[in-house]
Formats: sequence, structure tokens, C-alpha cells
Amino acid sequence: MNIHRFPQKHEGAFVNAYLVETASSLVAVDSLLTVSDARAFRSQVEQLGKPLRAVLLTQAHPDHYGGLTELVAGHDVPIIAPQGVIDAIARDDDVKEQILRPMFGDEWAHQRTFPNTAIVDGSSVTFDDAVFTVLDLGPSESPHDSPWVLGEDERVVFLGDQIYGRKHAYLADGFFREWLQNIDRLRDRFPEDSVLYLGHGGPATAEDWDWQRSYITTFVDAVEAADWTRPEVAKTSVVAVMTDFLPTDELQFLMELSIEPVAAKLGLAAPA
Repeated sequence: MNIHRFPQKHEGAFVNAYLVETASSLVAVDSLLTVSDARAFRSQVEQLGKPLRAVLLTQAHPDHYGGLTELVAGHDVPIIAPQGVIDAIARDDDVKEQILRPMFGDEWAHQRTFPNTAIVDGSSVTFDDAVFTVLDLGPSESPHDSPWVLGEDERVVFLGDQIYGRKHAYLADGFFREWLQNIDRLRDRFPEDSVLYLGHGGPATAEDWDWQRSYITTFVDAVEAADWTRPEVAKTSVVAVMTDFLPTDELQFLMELSIEPVAAKLGLAAPA
């Protein structure tokens, strides 16, 4: 089997999707965000010359499902996810439309396709000799997360956004406590030599679990320590702490978008 990561050049939201190429078919993991990227992804499917047998979703955020319409291109392809992921996408899509249309214009698909095939935690689907097993984490980085494991030895994992590849992270959904619990759960589950394919950056290895945990706790501590009687000063102080922790601007806007929602979750600020 070959694993292909797309896009090959990363710009903008810097989100990954994958194609697993078996002897006679292709299985996609996630679908990218924009119309253009998803069309290019579909072009790669066609260039490989094998049928797309399924799409597996790792979570409910729009940068993972937004390109589904272009990727499946009108074909009857099962799009597989736990029911919680399916429900979260359907529930939140109208809100995502209000947020993303001003940001991306026509690059945010006008006609969006949702997952259509539910699967329960620990269940597997098989294509040729490739066996994919889903892990239903519930709320974590997103409102509902579902990494996929390839193979019985669990040495290849499509992790979604449980680890960011040494980039700033999105915590605005407020499930940071659940995310930390899932980090501990997943770190203990997989072999030390597992390869972890990520939604942003990567691949990652076992040592990245501790780095991600440290990023999350540093962020939450910085929000708690800020002076929320002066919200703009508080936000500036959190950004300073996090850019000192991670001196890169890659996905920094996601971290900045998360400050006020996490402050509200902690009861330090009014809900955004």
C-alpha cells in the first residue's frame, strides 16, 4: 500500500488529506477545505487510475469535510464516520457557512456533502488487504473526533487533529479537558514506532504526544493567568506566551481565535 498526502504544497489553512492506495482501489481520509484544493485532490484520484472506494472522516471540522462534494464528484461513494461526527457536521454546518463564506467566498463550497455511512467505535472496514478501524473519541479537538487505524498492528494512524505538527492549535470549541484525556488514552494505546498522520503538518511520532499536551496546558494556563478585566490586554498577553512557547506564525490565527472562547469556558469572560 502507498499513502499519498495532499496537497503537496501547503498554503492558507495548511490542512492535509490522504489517499491510501491498495492493489486495486483508493481510500481517502478527509477531503480538504476549499473547492480548488478538493478539485486538485480529485484530479490526483483520477491520475492514479483506481476507483475511490470510500472516504473516512477523522472529525467534524469543516477543513476536513468541506471538500467532499468535489472529491466524490457525484459518485456513490460511502463517506464513513461515527454517528456523532455525522450529527455534529449537520448541526453546525449553518454556523460554519456564516463564518467561512465571508472568509473564502466561492472557495467554500455552496453545495456541501455530508458523511452518509455511520460506523461504531472499534468497527473496521476492509478494502482489498487494507483494514481500517475507527476510534470514536467523542469531543476532543473538535466537537467529535474519530481517528482511523490502518492494520492490525496499529502502526499507521490517521490521527486528524489530536496532534498538530508543531504548529499553533485550535481550542475554540472548548473541549480541552477531553482533548487532554484523549491524548493520554491514545499515547498509551499505540506502539512507540507508530507513524501518526496528521491533519496539520506531520507525520508525528510518539514524542509529539507530550509536546501537544504541553501546548494545550500552556495555553489554558495563559488564559487563566490573564487580566480579563481588560480583555484586549488579556488577549495580547496570551498571544505573547504562546508565541514564546512556539515561535512560529503557522496557524497562529487558530490560536488567537481560541483565546476568548476558552476564557468564556473557564468563566473568565462573557461567551463570544
